Amino acid sequence: MITSRRRNSLFRSTAATVAVALIVFQLIMLAVTAYYIMLPMARRSADDLAALMVLSAQTWVELPPRTRRDFELELAKKHNLWLFEATTKLPAHDRHLPYLSLLEDALSARTGVAIRIKVTQWEQAWFWAEIHTGEKLIRIGFPREHLGMQMPLALLLVLAATIALTLITAIILARRITRPLERLSEAARHVGLGNIPETLPESGPEELAGLARAFNLMALQVRELLANRTTLLAGISHDLRTPLARMRLAVEMLPGDADPQLIARLQHDLEEMNRLIGEFIELSRGLEKETPQATDLSQLLRELAHDASQGGEMVECRATASCLRPLGPMALRRIVANLLGNAVRYGAGQPVTIALTCDEEAAVIRVLDRGPGIPPEQAENVFRPFYRLEASRSTATGGSGLGLAIARQLADANGWKIELLPREGGGTEARLTLPLMPIKLPPAKPGVYLC
Repeated sequence: MITSRRRNSLFRSTAATVAVALIVFQLIMLAVTAYYIMLPMARRSADDLAALMVLSAQTWVELPPRTRRDFELELAKKHNLWLFEATTKLPAHDRHLPYLSLLEDALSARTGVAIRIKVTQWEQAWFWAEIHTGEKLIRIGFPREHLGMQMPLALLLVLAATIALTLITAIILARRITRPLERLSEAARHVGLGNIPETLPESGPEELAGLARAFNLMALQVRELLANRTTLLAGISHDLRTPLARMRLAVEMLPGDADPQLIARLQHDLEEMNRLIGEFIELSRGLEKETPQATDLSQLLRELAHDASQGGEMVECRATASCLRPLGPMALRRIVANLLGNAVRYGAGQPVTIALTCDEEAAVIRVLDRGPGIPPEQAENVFRPFYRLEASRSTATGGSGLGLAIARQLADANGWKIELLPREGGGTEARLTLPLMPIKLPPAKPGVYLC
């Protein structure tokens, strides 16, 4: 997963580095072998063949004419060399083989004159050398099969095998290094989402085993820290309810001649404290992952839009006909409710739209408003607890700053993605992506419909 998303993955760079190094090494080794071993052997072979050809031509000239035929047959039978006196001209050779160049050099060195190999083609290629000796032009040749070598094919096969084995070796070596790191990266991502990853195997090379061991210990400590933080946050919020209830009771028992404005302010402050305590409890619950269950997203969004409309807000809902997904409904309800509350609060009194698109890969919920929008550089900061774009801390101009933090906590805990994007034409688009596999149902008609 990690390597499929990043073009410059560790596996790819490691495999490429090892492969290039091994291929360069193999090429150097082939060059050294060819120059210091194969080339001297080829020169020795060409020199031996040139010596046999020159000696055969000289012997043929010195033999009595009646025995030359027997010599020619014996030479062809034992050495596959065909010799006779040249009476016609042959065309110059039109192909170049490294061995033929070596043979030409050896023949020229032994005869003292430049000799070029000529080629004729019948059923197969024949190579001929013309040697002047005893005032005669002796033509001696051999078929292509006499060489018994296919140097280009041999080099091609060796190079192909070298590259294939090198790539396989590089992939195996790179995989041994990167696979534990991929598991570590995936486990770290699960820890970041608040999940409990499986214990990494503490095996392999000492360095990787030590890294896995350290990560397992860190993951255990992180889980304990999150559990303690959740318990502490929930406990404090819950314990504050008791003195808050006593304060409410005390306010209700104030004398009848008490200042009404003072009583109203105290009651407003108590309600505000109760709301903050509720948000703290909700934030602590957001650290816990909810058990998934089949949920119709279209119906859930229609209910939220209807509840907001009952409160006097202008909310329009657009959703697919049916979108059933396995997820945590309470978490999704709290996220969308927080996003919808922000859109209504900062929407400048304009209608707010909830839209749902659903396909086989993901469901996308969008909450759209026509408010002043969020500066791009602040799009991530607003998810921090108690962070507000509005500088004052008045609840008349904004909330407590926990709504989006709770939404992000819940989204991360469930593996969802939440974004705040600028809306075309002005305003903000709060986009929640749920990359979950749908439950198998009869296919719904694609498109977007009014709730």
